Amino acid sequence: MRALVCHEYGPIEALRIEVVPPPALKAGHVRVAVHAGGVSFATLLGVQGKHQNKPVLPYIPGNEMAGVVMEVAADVTGFAPGDRVTGPVSSGAFGAEVVTPAGNLYRIPDTLDFAAATSFPTLYPTAYGALRWKAKMAPGETLLVHGAGGGSGLTAVEVGKAMGATVIATAGGADKLAVARAHGADHLVDSRREDIRARVLEITSGRGADVIYDPVGGEIFEQSLRCVAVEGRIIPMGFASGKIPQIPANILLVKNITVIGFYYGYYNGWGRPGEVVDPVEIARRRALVQDALAEMFGWFEQGKLKARVAGIFPLDRWVQAFQLISDRTVVGKAALDPTR
Repeated sequence: MRALVCHEYGPIEALRIEVVPPPALKAGHVRVAVHAGGVSFATLLGVQGKHQNKPVLPYIPGNEMAGVVMEVAADVTGFAPGDRVTGPVSSGAFGAEVVTPAGNLYRIPDTLDFAAATSFPTLYPTAYGALRWKAKMAPGETLLVHGAGGGSGLTAVEVGKAMGATVIATAGGADKLAVARAHGADHLVDSRREDIRARVLEITSGRGADVIYDPVGGEIFEQSLRCVAVEGRIIPMGFASGKIPQIPANILLVKNITVIGFYYGYYNGWGRPGEVVDPVEIARRRALVQDALAEMFGWFEQGKLKARVAGIFPLDRWVQAFQLISDRTVVGKAALDPTR
């Protein structure tokens, strides 16, 4: 099969398109013909060797895929050839075929195209899990979302709005802010031109945001500490700025706030590096994700989630697709099509 292969950690340009053997089907697994593989900051970090999970080299990158079921193992029920599905994979989404645990597959609505579906294996449930399971955000609370033009931030805007929050979105530039507005943001802050702390306090009449969703880090996180409400919650979801912030504990104490860690891979069975997880526990976590996605697919069909696609690129244009991520010009979700 045709695939994009990483032989050594380094620049994205070093990847190579090759013809490789398809992965073997295993018990409890399903073979999927991939029609779209999500392009993400996490995948970029993986290729560079900077992600906490490092697949054994050589490997096929890509952690989010959507496509059509080709084959199911004898012990798998609930899926059949021809089903349109999406799911997270530890690697392999930039290949023509991928084999994945049946427990990590989800049927997608007929109205959801494959490129848009790549937002559902990780981005949407990450936002959902962080806001509902961990932050326990309630309707009527104020949610501040940073980097709201990118895939991670934009999904958090939509999920937060669907959960009944008042959403403040920050992004760099009028174009990205217009997209955030179209996807449900109630208030907009231009992170390039405005003082985030001052604007958030102005919007909230001095109270601050109850919950802050931050995929950017760096200076943005430092401003979040100064515009979060007393007893508020901050969720650091990534470090697109390239800087991992250090948290001054005195601010946590004085404002009685909580900084929440959330790793979505813990819930879809990837666990932590080196972790041995009981199958019953994995099933419990995956059931949470199944319920969350069932609700979110309903939101999609109601028009609450739009799953914006920044572009779907042929496999040989992978550098251009990843450039949207590294330059932070992506608006929505970019994807690669291994069939082209």
